[in-house]
Amino acid sequence: MTPEAVQMVSNLRREFYTLFAAEMKVPVKISGSSYNRSSSIASWVDEQEHLNYVSIYAYTAPDSLLAERPFILRVAINKGAGGITFFKRDQPHQGMNQGWHFELTVLPDELLAFLPWIVSLVKAKTKAKGSHSSLQEPPYPVSLNTANVLLSTEAWSQEAERMSELPCQALPQL
Repeated sequence: MTPEAVQMVSNLRREFYTLFAAEMKVPVKISGSSYNRSSSIASWVDEQEHLNYVSIYAYTAPDSLLAERPFILRVAINKGAGGITFFKRDQPHQGMNQGWHFELTVLPDELLAFLPWIVSLVKAKTKAKGSHSSLQEPPYPVSLNTANVLLSTEAWSQEAERMSELPCQALPQL
């Protein structure tokens, strides 16, 4: 990744996690190693006392060899954070939420607009029996891997999907 892309991911991740914590209205811990901020995650314990987490990373990004590669982010919920054990002891819980996971792939300028939708999805998926939570409409059109978002495990904004299908400029001949 280019240094500019690394900085943008870091800034978007920090802003997203801060806003996510405020919107969730439950304690959310933002964790990460001091030497590798790309491993930072936000975690919370749901109403069923399961530990959940969200991480944001670059799905594809421009780099020194492919400057034209599209810049696409992925928001992973309960999936893909291998370093999750470093904060388990800080949040009492009944175990990891292995009942669901979700990945949303978006363009960087779409990420923050999706925040309220992501929060409503998390609340709808992790609610305790008897509580009610309404799922908001996404701010941009999305493509799902199933017809029902609550049963889906993956979604792409249509613009991110379109960008991912564009051909990258070929590597220069040496």
